[in-house]
Amino acid sequence: MSCRTVNMILALFAGFCVLFISSCTFETRGIPVKEFRPAAAAEEADTKQKKEMEKEIVRMSQITGNSVFTEIRGVSEYRIGPGDVLIITFWDVAKSVPYTTVVRPDGKISYSYMDDIAVAGHTSHEVDEILTKALKEYIRKPRLDVVVKEYRSKSALLFGQINRLQTGISGPGKYPLMGKTRILDLIVIAGGPIAGEEFGNADLRKVEVVRRGKSYTVNLYEAMFKGDMSQNIVIDNGDIVTVPELPTYGERVYVFGEVNSQGIYRLKDAYDLLAAVSKAGGTTRVAVDSDVKIIRGYEKDRNKPIILAANLNEILKKGDIAQNISLQDGDVVYVPRTAIGDINEFIANTVPLLDYLLYPDTYRDAYFNPDTMLRFNKLN
Repeated sequence: MSCRTVNMILALFAGFCVLFISSCTFETRGIPVKEFRPAAAAEEADTKQKKEMEKEIVRMSQITGNSVFTEIRGVSEYRIGPGDVLIITFWDVAKSVPYTTVVRPDGKISYSYMDDIAVAGHTSHEVDEILTKALKEYIRKPRLDVVVKEYRSKSALLFGQINRLQTGISGPGKYPLMGKTRILDLIVIAGGPIAGEEFGNADLRKVEVVRRGKSYTVNLYEAMFKGDMSQNIVIDNGDIVTVPELPTYGERVYVFGEVNSQGIYRLKDAYDLLAAVSKAGGTTRVAVDSDVKIIRGYEKDRNKPIILAANLNEILKKGDIAQNISLQDGDVVYVPRTAIGDINEFIANTVPLLDYLLYPDTYRDAYFNPDTMLRFNKLN
């Protein structure tokens, strides 16, 4: 983070110290970290939801058939649908007579002496058997081959951080499904995730799949680098897959106040209170180490953040490790210069800084809306 950006943040923090939020009610000094327990009902509901999603994702990775394909004797075969182009080859002794036809919107085709033959939902092998059986009424021992020439009836949409290659079709877009296709197969066919430093610009840990209005989050990093194929789900017709961008800092925490190097740090480097303060260069000589505050949940709900209080002195000098709370993505650690007596006043003073960090669009819209710009122009 540049010095200019830090100065802007500090200026905002100092300039809005009188802001008051009437909708927030907090403990007088914050919740001691040793006493903090997430609401049991909310925690139980969240755990239940995660387990149900994990089970559903595993099931989606183990299926042996959907609207795109079915497995017959262990072999995956494509299900024909409206719009698909078929080539039916009739063998007259050693001579082949190919015939091309498009599956109509009603899922039927016409061939030779026969009309309105339902083929939608069947595989090429099954259509071969259906046509051969029907032709036996007209031809002794007919021989046919049925193959799909063009796959048009099944597709998936792919968005996000996907490479655009110099040759062939690649990048975000609509891709036909030609049989059993796993999510990694789809991404590789489309050009693969955008590469960059470390894990690349694509956040493979949080790939989103929307299927029939329901959203799932799959961890393809586990599949690619740890061999966990339970996350490599099988794609179905109509799926929408989004590969998000990896944030600059990924999961992050914010450390401000009386520390030697205020800023934003990666959660994996600042995983608990001591690690965060250490990463920020330690506290200054005027810091009140006994009254450190951790603001949690503001990014999700501005009106209901959790304010936790920790005593660094008791951790460092008395070995009270119970106070060394593990941090979460989005946590804000604040080391004060003076003891914080009224937590309501503290959060009111801190809100502008939090809004600037977590909701920058608020300031963009405030400073660049037409009314503001008109007043600015009149003054100048």
